[in-house]
Amino acid sequence: MEMASSPRTVEEIFKDYSARRAGVVRALTQDVDEFYGLCDPDKENLCLYGHPNESWEVNLPAEEVPPELPEPALGINFARDGMNRRDWLSLVAVHSDSWLLSVAFYLGARLNRNERKRLFSLINELPTVFEVVTERKPLKDKPTVDSGSKSRGSTKRSSDGQVKSNPKLGDEGYEEDEDEHGETLCGSCGGNYSADEFWIGCDICERWFHGKCVKITPAKAESIKQYKCPSCSMKRGRP
Repeated sequence: MEMASSPRTVEEIFKDYSARRAGVVRALTQDVDEFYGLCDPDKENLCLYGHPNESWEVNLPAEEVPPELPEPALGINFARDGMNRRDWLSLVAVHSDSWLLSVAFYLGARLNRNERKRLFSLINELPTVFEVVTERKPLKDKPTVDSGSKSRGSTKRSSDGQVKSNPKLGDEGYEEDEDEHGETLCGSCGGNYSADEFWIGCDICERWFHGKCVKITPAKAESIKQYKCPSCSMKRGRP
């Protein structure tokens, strides 16, 4: 089985992905008439395979359980005559994209977090099979509230009201951010720090809180010049 082989590098997995993708794209574009003819609804469950040598094949699914690799969508031929040809090809393309990703991340099971991120970045630079088949151009990323100098992670305000954030700059910066705040606990629920959640720091006691625990959203935090946690707000309000 593939998993029993020596560990694969990001580059090797991406090369495998690219070759399989090329085979699938050829089947759904250049060789589409041949592919369409092979997907006879009267036949048994058929799958579209892309191979590492950039070839493609329509065949029955693997008999071994579990299979050596994740299997493509089963029975693509059954819907052929019940759908518009273009719509059917688009459906096969979407399922093929899912299969290609599943194979890539199956082969990359031993990769670490940063390697998986790099693998997906390489894959994401290529248009999907669906985009190729439907002749759609990949949309460019739109700027979001989280882009630029602001981070989705923790936000801290200084006494002058300026936002101080911990943006994740590349893989190394991401790891440093995780290490630096790994032992930080929410002053409200006691939960551990997570870079995937919005946090806000109290300018009085300097404790950190999940935004959801103190009912502060990133948008609301933008309008707060000096944040006081609920506990500090109560203290200041006492006679």
